[in-house]
Amino acid sequence: MKIGLCQVNPIVGDFAGNREKIAQAVAEVNRQGAQVAVLPELAVCGYPSEDLLLRDAFLEANDASLLDLAAHLPPGLPVLVGCLERNPDVGHPLYNAVALIHDGLSRIVARKSLLPTYDIFDEARFFEPCKSARDNVVDIMGVHFGVTICEDVWNDAEFFAERRYHRDPVQEVVDGGADVIVNISASPWGRQCGEARGKHSFRGEMLQAASERHGKPLVFVNQVGGNVGAQFDGGSTVFSLAGVLAEPIYFDTSCSVVDLDGFDTVSMPDVDLREMQRLAIVQGIRDYAAKFGFTRAVLGLSGGIDSALTAALAVDALGAENVSGIAMPSTFSSDHSVADAEALAKNLGMPYRVIPIRGLQSAYDDALAESFEGTEPGLAEENLQARMRGALLMAHSNKFGGMLLTTGNKSECAVGYCTLYGDMCGALAPIADLWKTEVYALSRWMNRDGERIPVSSIEKPPSAELRPDQLDTDSLPPYEELDPVLRKLVEEERSVDVVAEQTGMDREQVATLFRMVQRSEFKRFQYPPTVRVSERCWDGRRVPVSHRFLE
Repeated sequence: MKIGLCQVNPIVGDFAGNREKIAQAVAEVNRQGAQVAVLPELAVCGYPSEDLLLRDAFLEANDASLLDLAAHLPPGLPVLVGCLERNPDVGHPLYNAVALIHDGLSRIVARKSLLPTYDIFDEARFFEPCKSARDNVVDIMGVHFGVTICEDVWNDAEFFAERRYHRDPVQEVVDGGADVIVNISASPWGRQCGEARGKHSFRGEMLQAASERHGKPLVFVNQVGGNVGAQFDGGSTVFSLAGVLAEPIYFDTSCSVVDLDGFDTVSMPDVDLREMQRLAIVQGIRDYAAKFGFTRAVLGLSGGIDSALTAALAVDALGAENVSGIAMPSTFSSDHSVADAEALAKNLGMPYRVIPIRGLQSAYDDALAESFEGTEPGLAEENLQARMRGALLMAHSNKFGGMLLTTGNKSECAVGYCTLYGDMCGALAPIADLWKTEVYALSRWMNRDGERIPVSSIEKPPSAELRPDQLDTDSLPPYEELDPVLRKLVEEERSVDVVAEQTGMDREQVATLFRMVQRSEFKRFQYPPTVRVSERCWDGRRVPVSHRFLE
């Protein structure tokens, strides 16, 4: 049997647009000779729909879309597509479901069993779980398809040493007589990073193991596209006892047909971690802009590594002509900062201008002279510089319509080394899920075919340049020492004692850093949306904004 893998990029709530994408994908695999077409989880309404699922009009639009698809999809081609189903019984109001559309009719044939409630997921808030996945086996042209949805495949007792759930829906559909296992997903890339941080093959290894264990082909179709805190990477393919039957495509829409009876296999592509990070962030910027109606972006260029990397990624996403960089030197800015910012803009071919803030500094000093009389210059004056720049960047965003990109990284965000209403201004934070050491690594990788990011921006000591001769190491340990500690404190939730023992950093210094992390929660609460590229991003870390627990 020939299966059409329809890897599409639905937009939450864009029912008309999603219908068009579904119809085009189905038409394409039909043209290629597919006998069954498969689309991702909740492709009809978009994922995640969150509290829109509580609105009757949203559910009515889902129902109307299914009827419209049934009336217009090619006759004779069965289509499996993710959708909503109302629950008429006791429990949560909805099912995360799969419809079979065939010859003008639409009927629900499967419901999701395992509902994630960790990290960014909160499906148990809306959905009732399927009681037995044995009911999710459907006969299509004489072949029994066992249909599972995303999380349903992430609980194999023989693959995971520790499991979140008592049930294994894949085993249940096999017990129900499935000849072929289907998994339709909205699985974000960062989730599968694991301990190796970005080992994108983990999901493929898991699915291949499930196929081999049960002796059945496993059809995996995943959503692609950016949805702020979740970057869906696609990677749709078919796994079998013989191996992988189709090369997965990452971070792009695709329509392909795979013959389950074929014996030609492919190798899972060994995609470089840095390229996957670049693709995820570029998709995040591009999709955020498109889904909010932006065509341009603006950001501040300090001459440092963070703004340089953000600019390069934005250029890859939107085109050089659509990304504007603004250098805003202050009294304390070094000559090389402006020179490096100018060199970056020239390398990337992007619009660039210089707006000095020295006059603004003088005006603020004069305005505050009486209030600040008798005090020494310090943090308040330093933060004012960041806020002046933020105001200028927001003015350009408002005047010319480009979305403002925040350029902070995960290390600075973790310890609060950033300024509210200053360098934290922006619509999107593209690199805020990259530790500073990863910023350096990705920047070097971006230069693999020639200098895009000035080498001097990579090699010079990092500095906020808010006071004379300032360096980041005045306030923080070197990043190569800091990042391993922050990873364990933030991503792994390890204790101060354990982190000190595992990293070799002095316990009191670890404790100080942990206090900085805890006391910066109010800043992270106000941070712009972050493009997720890790297993533990800020929006999946739920810590009270106000608390008094200090370890």
